[in-house]
Amino acid sequence: MKRLVAITAMLIMTAGLSFAEDWVGYLADEKCAAGGKAASEAHAGCAKKCVEGGQPVAFVNEADKKVYKITNQDAVTAHVGHKVTLSGKLAGDAIEVANVKM
Repeated sequence: MKRLVAITAMLIMTAGLSFAEDWVGYLADEKCAAGGKAASEAHAGCAKKCVEGGQPVAFVNEADKKVYKITNQDAVTAHVGHKVTLSGKLAGDAIEVANVKM
């Protein structure tokens, strides 16, 4: 019985972790990302200026160039213009970021 309880507890604790996904790409301003101009570090300066000017941060997936919205902007603002690995949850066309690695 103790073994069953221990296994059940482990499954419950790790259930949330199994739904996290990882993506590699660039953090940029939403306007340039939508225009296809943001999938490189050469765009970093422009992206930083646009975000400072009020544009939301978006993520451009390196694999397929798809643009995703970021639901928790504060988690990524410091990394705008950089190639990053995001970990989080995808809901439609938006990512809730749990972790950012450069």
